[in-house]
Amino acid sequence: MVRENTSLRRAAYRIGKQLLVAASVVPVVLVSPLLLLGQQSGRATPEEVSSATAIHLTLHSAVEMALAHNRHIELAHLAVTDSEAQKKVAQSHFYPNIKNESAVLHITELEGVRIPQGAIGDTPATGVLPANTLVIGQGGATSYTSGTGLTQPLTQIFKIRAGVKAADADLNTARVQSDDTENGVALLVHQLYYGILIEQLRGNAAKDAVDAATVVEQETKHGVEDGKLLADSELTTRTDLLDKQQTALVSRLNLDDLTLQLDDALGLSLGTHLILDPDSLGEPAVLPTRAEAIALLLNKSPAILSARQTVDKAQAGVAAARDEYIPDITGVARYSYQSGLPFLVHNFGTFGALFTYNLFDGGEREAKLQSARIKLTMAQTQLKQAESDVSIQLSSAYDKAEQLEQLVGVTTQSLEAREESFRIQTERLKVDAQLASAVATARAALTSAHMNVLNSQLNLSLARNSIRRLLGERPE
Repeated sequence: MVRENTSLRRAAYRIGKQLLVAASVVPVVLVSPLLLLGQQSGRATPEEVSSATAIHLTLHSAVEMALAHNRHIELAHLAVTDSEAQKKVAQSHFYPNIKNESAVLHITELEGVRIPQGAIGDTPATGVLPANTLVIGQGGATSYTSGTGLTQPLTQIFKIRAGVKAADADLNTARVQSDDTENGVALLVHQLYYGILIEQLRGNAAKDAVDAATVVEQETKHGVEDGKLLADSELTTRTDLLDKQQTALVSRLNLDDLTLQLDDALGLSLGTHLILDPDSLGEPAVLPTRAEAIALLLNKSPAILSARQTVDKAQAGVAAARDEYIPDITGVARYSYQSGLPFLVHNFGTFGALFTYNLFDGGEREAKLQSARIKLTMAQTQLKQAESDVSIQLSSAYDKAEQLEQLVGVTTQSLEAREESFRIQTERLKVDAQLASAVATARAALTSAHMNVLNSQLNLSLARNSIRRLLGERPE
């Protein structure tokens, strides 16, 4: 079935490409509405447009360009880098903190030590001691201190470990989201690439429909002039022609819009000329069976993996809230130098431990613990919901893929019928047994049938790639 679909798709591509070249209505070189507007307003000449550099793209090269230059992917990569830095910050709290503190202080007035006259004693041998009141200064008016100290968290390590676990969960979430962003952009490029190819054929079909309606209008006009048809018949055919022209215009506008979106997805300047290769779409994606995909889903789905990291982070939050009840014990050691301070040598060292415990906080720690437990329950509930949602999405995606496989068969049969109808109408025209309008109408229907086959085949490919993205795999 896969080989049959592949051969049919390639045949549709070749026929569609030939129709595009023959009709010369929707150029393969895509021109943005900005350039078209510039031509109309005199800001860009046709020579300037034709001389602009065109970029030839295959589907694979378009995906690679988007992965390298898409801004959404760049932001996702930056988020991963930021999470890595945040994890390093959390891990740094495990290590000792060494810092230096230096100060220069000036005291406006010093008290000093006063020894009154005779305070020490009064003996016949020595007389009054001291003979006069003495004032002994304490240090200097200006003091200089410098100390280098080390602090090592001890009991705080429990809280630090919980913080590192939370940072690690954030990092894993950022990585999962980054990979999913890349897969999403790749799928978007597939959608836009396919959409442009389909819209080119749709525009070609619309042109053939306009041509057919034009022939019908001319035949109706002659019929009215010859008295074979009523006057209102000409009005009806004219209305039908205007409707076909409107459809062709809408198709052209859609093509321009898709081109702008693809330029943006590839990180190119809006209005860049693109030449897309319709023969570079590769083989259809090979998918696991529905049962195999459901078994793989729990371990590969980005949504489920992200939800699990949220649970891990919530568990770390509960652990950190519990650790708030543990006293803070910190080991300290310091080597100091001073000049100008009383009763201290110039160089000395101190070491020991600091003990801190919050005796009363008004219920703050208990409230934080309760809040952390609630967040954990919410994260666990969200994980279960994510598993259910993704399972439903996967089942729906497989249903859609199966329906599109049937649609490919239906559109292929319709194409065969349209080809036979066009052949019969052409043969009858050769012997003057058919009007030219009937042949033109059959040609328009045939072109539309080619577009429908391509549309159903590419939509099937997108459905399969959507399943791959649900499984955390990159679309091919």
